[in-house]
Amino acid sequence: MDRREKVEARDRRKRRIRKKIFGTKDKPRLCVYKSLKEIYVQIINDTDGKVLSGVSTLNKEIKAEVKYGGNVKAAKKVGEHIGKIASGLGIMHVVFDRNWFKYPGRIKALAHGAREAGLIF
Repeated sequence: MDRREKVEARDRRKRRIRKKIFGTKDKPRLCVYKSLKEIYVQIINDTDGKVLSGVSTLNKEIKAEVKYGGNVKAAKKVGEHIGKIASGLGIMHVVFDRNWFKYPGRIKALAHGAREAGLIF
């Protein structure tokens, strides 16, 4: 599988996921992006086109707790942190958008951390 085929497969996964997911004011979208070194998550209201909140492994609170941002432990901390922020904003229900990333690993750890913090999706 060459680079072009990988990109096409990734784009197909993203289109398949995003056609089913849309964030509203009552149930915003929890969007995840990961790189090799970091993981990022945002709460997005698609009807207004606004980002309500965002957390990554680059935040001071999380960076103090974890040494490296590209592992499962860091992803779980980010999930817990975004769950606390969402509950502070009065958000309990979200729609989970994993982008084109496959679920096992860091994405799964982030989802479990957010669920433990009180988010429902």
